[in-house]
Amino acid sequence: MIGKAIRLERIISRETGKAVIVPMDHGVSSGPIEGIVNMREAMSQVASGGANAVIVHKGIVAQGHRKSGPDMGLIVHLSASTSMSPEPHAKTLVCTVEEAMKLGADAVSVHVNVGNGHEREMLTDLGRVAQIATEWGMPLLAMIYARGSKIKNEYDPAAIKHAARVGAELGADIVKVPYTGDPESFSQVVQGCHVPVVIAGGPKMTSDREILEMAKGAMEAGAAGTSIGRNVFQHRNPTRIMAALAMVVHKNATVEEALKMLDAPANVHVLY
Repeated sequence: MIGKAIRLERIISRETGKAVIVPMDHGVSSGPIEGIVNMREAMSQVASGGANAVIVHKGIVAQGHRKSGPDMGLIVHLSASTSMSPEPHAKTLVCTVEEAMKLGADAVSVHVNVGNGHEREMLTDLGRVAQIATEWGMPLLAMIYARGSKIKNEYDPAAIKHAARVGAELGADIVKVPYTGDPESFSQVVQGCHVPVVIAGGPKMTSDREILEMAKGAMEAGAAGTSIGRNVFQHRNPTRIMAALAMVVHKNATVEEALKMLDAPANVHVLY
């Protein structure tokens, strides 16, 4: 479908076939945490670093993601839950594909946690959104995590491989899952998923090297890019870490090359 293809080009680079996405939907789940208190500033910083797209909730779009510096794609997130809930892993739909289209979205995203008592409802939502998104030619990113009472380790490669396949089987155009920890096991995730796979950033990391090594390992395994949130927008310099990730994803830079750019003098142009 040509409409979907055109929209996907605003998310996945036509030149490299890869994407550097920054999720900034955390305000619903966690509140105005460090790095996303001022959303216009946060979006401007990652746009200046070369982000292909951001993921935000519908009420943030008016903050002006396309007034925040270099142009980047807009993914409107349709799912929500809060950390204050007794069941924070139970996601519910709070926006529709049609609403997202009216806001100018280039894609929509849905969050599903498998392995818990609300899996059935979330899978139903994913399937329904996939159907509607297909009818409108709207790309769908599925965030799939193994989280719940049946899950002993959400970073278990077998669980992540299964989760990624769920997203692809139910109609997602891009699947976002946690990184398994090494290229060898993550390559199995990619091989078992017939749509592009991007990695989540996970908890706040302690070093730049750790962030970049994760991204490099995922790319070596065949990932289509990154979808890293707090390790970007809570970084001491979000623009620089964004540019470093873009180097790794789009230019096949080594970790050492990306670290060198990250520590370059302030007057050095950072766009990849």
